[in-house]
Amino acid sequence: MSEMTGPASFGRVETDGTVFVRTPEGERAVGQVSGAEPAEALAIYVRRFENLAVEVTLLEDRLKGGALAPDDARKRIAQVKASVHDASAVGDLAALEARLDALTPLIEAKSEERKAARAAQNEETRQAKEAMVAEAEKIAEGSDWRGGVNRFRTLLDQWKALPRIDKATDDALWHRFSTARTTYTRRRKHQFAEQSAKRDGARVAKEAIIAEATPLADSTDWGQTSRDFRDLMQRWKAVGPAPREIDDKLWKQFRALQDRFFNARNEAQNAQDEEFRGNQEAKEALLDEYEPQIHPDQDLARAKQLYREMLDRWAEVGKVPRDAIRGLDNRLHKLDQAIREREDAEWKRTDPQARELATDTARKIQAQIDDLTDKATKAEARGDAKKAKELHDSISTYRTWLEQAERAAHDFGA
Repeated sequence: MSEMTGPASFGRVETDGTVFVRTPEGERAVGQVSGAEPAEALAIYVRRFENLAVEVTLLEDRLKGGALAPDDARKRIAQVKASVHDASAVGDLAALEARLDALTPLIEAKSEERKAARAAQNEETRQAKEAMVAEAEKIAEGSDWRGGVNRFRTLLDQWKALPRIDKATDDALWHRFSTARTTYTRRRKHQFAEQSAKRDGARVAKEAIIAEATPLADSTDWGQTSRDFRDLMQRWKAVGPAPREIDDKLWKQFRALQDRFFNARNEAQNAQDEEFRGNQEAKEALLDEYEPQIHPDQDLARAKQLYREMLDRWAEVGKVPRDAIRGLDNRLHKLDQAIREREDAEWKRTDPQARELATDTARKIQAQIDDLTDKATKAEARGDAKKAKELHDSISTYRTWLEQAERAAHDFGA
């Protein structure tokens, strides 16, 4: 037995098969194997020791590698140490216990590492949650009713994925986050309720506008009805949108009524324009006839006489198509402008002050004529025949006054 080495050197076998192990406390029996050779009997208990040694090695590796938490390591070491101390095995049991005792400082170090890591993780988690709370409170104060919902959903998922920190801090942060989400949800519901009420009110208002527009669609009072439709359109825009599912439908109804009226008006005005096409040709012929004869620079008196003569014939012709009004008025105005410019020169040549006063009067009258002519053109363009006639009557009156003012100025300066 003295030649044995390794774990077997810590044991012996009596002649009756009893196996003993030597420990610092003394020798103790660990078992009995009857009818076996001493080496065989000893080998059985050595293998038990080797198994314990493997278990201690695994425990060391797991602890050093961080696979075993310090608290779990303490419990497991106590369990293994108890089994080693009273083990029915042959080997250096004291050395195994010493190895287990040597793990205590490592456990403490690992425990401190874990505490530091946990503190760092808690701080990182706290900062992350505080940032999420700040963002949630900012969203709760805003009015991004669509994007805010999605962002709150994402923040909540991120919050659930984070570990908990100390209860007091975690509960306080969660309370702020939950309050922000609740505030946002309430404000969003209130906003949508207001929008729904407003849209429903817009629906009622637009239905009323359609009801007003329905009898207008077949009106032949082109001027007044055009203004009425313009007013209805302004009201329509001011009302705002109705519920989405019916807003387009209401617009199509209102648009169809407008189209019916304006298409009919355009057809009527086009037909009327064709009736006035002969008047256009007559006025163009008058301009072709008189333009070559009116030369204010050569003979102002004759130019004015021819111009008045042409105006008399012009007034007898009547209305022209809408698309011809501007061109004819421009040619007429060109003649009138040439005469007035020549008169200005004559007034300045004779009696500047008196002639300037007369010129100013004529200018004011001409300005009135120009303004009335522009208004008449616009009235005809929008189909307001009644207003256009009133304006043309006024123009005739102002032209008479203009002629009088021009004659007075001429006579004064003669």
